[in-house]
Amino acid sequence: MLQNLQYREVLQSSARVLIAVNDLFPRMARLVSSHRKWMLTHASYALHLERDPNDPETGITAARLLKIMQETGGASRNTAAAFLAELVTYKLLIRATGGHSRRTRPLQPAEASERAMRLWFKSQMSTLDCLDGGSRERQVEDDGSIFERAQPLAARQLLSNPDWTDPPAGVGVFVWAESGGVILDDLMTRPASLAPKSDRVWIEVNLANLAEHYLVSNTHVRRLFARAEAAGLIGKGQDDQRGRFWLSARLIDEYASWQAIKLEALASAFDQAVASRP
Repeated sequence: MLQNLQYREVLQSSARVLIAVNDLFPRMARLVSSHRKWMLTHASYALHLERDPNDPETGITAARLLKIMQETGGASRNTAAAFLAELVTYKLLIRATGGHSRRTRPLQPAEASERAMRLWFKSQMSTLDCLDGGSRERQVEDDGSIFERAQPLAARQLLSNPDWTDPPAGVGVFVWAESGGVILDDLMTRPASLAPKSDRVWIEVNLANLAEHYLVSNTHVRRLFARAEAAGLIGKGQDDQRGRFWLSARLIDEYASWQAIKLEALASAFDQAVASRP
């Protein structure tokens, strides 16, 4: 995928689409905005899609989510339990109907959560289609069961891959922070190209507007930029012109490589889901 001459241009378009999905569900996105929460979300959704209504030992529960997270080192018991509790509080998860015992009482995504995940998945299929001229997005629209089989496959593949669960250091500065992932996507949409001809590219960004857009504080964004600047990932010009920053080629390269891991997993999961179609 990284050898595809169109990859970085398509990746930049994909980042714009991810931001558009974020903007459709801003408060929901805020609740799942760090990489740890991303992993918890996809692990939870995989448990939901793997649920057998007639088997009370399946579905989303804190114990089952914790088991997946322990296998990957993705989250502690308290973090997993607090994550589910928060989603229940905001009605993004609801009690599952039918097939459960008093002891287990699994959860399931609310309708809005379902729409958001399906839209995210279709956006990623569109990205893959742009790379190879495929028809994944149309096939998923025509047959929703492809998504239902593919998402758990992709989630488990990514959660078992340390190159995905433990991002490169530069990417990690952003994605481990609240809303850092979507802020990084935003920054990647701003250069004229994600194929820099030198060690940096220049962008224009207003930090206050960035904070307002992604529902975080100005202080949070400034601290995030300060950490990135200390790591040599971003910086200002010598004239210290307001709103003008550079992004390092290293950060762009890490972002491109890390995103390729996700897209490869999704492409593989799609192929397996189509092959297993009844």
